[in-house]
Amino acid sequence: MTSKLKIAIPDLISPSYFPAEAAVELGCFREEGIDAELELISPVERAYAALRDGAVDIVAGSAHSALSAFPRWQGAKLLCAQSQGMYWFLVMRSDLGARRNELGVVKGRRIGAAPWVGMGLRHLLVESGMDPVRDEVVIMPTPGSLEAKVNFGVAAFQALEARLIDGFWANGMGAEIAVRSGVGTLVLDVRRGDGPPHAYNFTMATLAATDDFIASRPEAAAGAVRAIAAANRKLIEYPARAQEVGMKLFPQEAEYIVELIKRDTPFYQTRLSREFVSGMNAFARNVDILDVDVPYESVVAEQFSQWWTD
Repeated sequence: MTSKLKIAIPDLISPSYFPAEAAVELGCFREEGIDAELELISPVERAYAALRDGAVDIVAGSAHSALSAFPRWQGAKLLCAQSQGMYWFLVMRSDLGARRNELGVVKGRRIGAAPWVGMGLRHLLVESGMDPVRDEVVIMPTPGSLEAKVNFGVAAFQALEARLIDGFWANGMGAEIAVRSGVGTLVLDVRRGDGPPHAYNFTMATLAATDDFIASRPEAAAGAVRAIAAANRKLIEYPARAQEVGMKLFPQEAEYIVELIKRDTPFYQTRLSREFVSGMNAFARNVDILDVDVPYESVVAEQFSQWWTD
């Protein structure tokens, strides 16, 4: 019997959650006997609210953002990673003349970022010795970006092009379009060594489900983990298949996706390490979305670790 699964994704036009998209569109869920459906629900905290309320079964989003709906991780756990490391980019208007890893360019500027995404940039700046208040760094949603069906990366590029913001902190698709068009300059890519080294573990792209779902549908949860691992293997071996998925989900931007996936495949591992959870917990406590040190076993559904990939 086929199991049905609804997966919330906070941005469809993006490499950030592409493993989950590929797992659906390339048939990896179907091979597990699961009829999986993607639903765009943005921003990410709205996706997690839908998970809490039972409107979706899984969220394919940023790990730390689960705390928006599940304080202290009570009631939900991470099933697996989609890829490793904090995956957002800082892009500034090209006319500002910013250079790679030059954080001073954000002083006195307006930076577009979704609310729970912006936490990562704000704390990264603090860890780099800056004071966003003193230095007048305004980290804000771009106009119109908090609607329930907005793909933030592309919206951020459009806002940058219209000079509604001076920079943005968003996914690789928004960054790629901005840089290729000449509108933006890449300043930070944390996964590739920019910024404080420990910022890598502030968050990552994961799958999350409620404790009730895991208890009542363990085979579906296990199948979801296996489907993500299978999709990652397909993308690593045949990156050109990303074009097939992109044409179905975002045909206007599909021309960029193969190159973005080729770049990201070194991070396509589904493990959830203790080092990551420790780093994420420290970040969450520092930005006041967590007030206790939650043990690894309360954050991660370890029973599915046998299907993780390294």
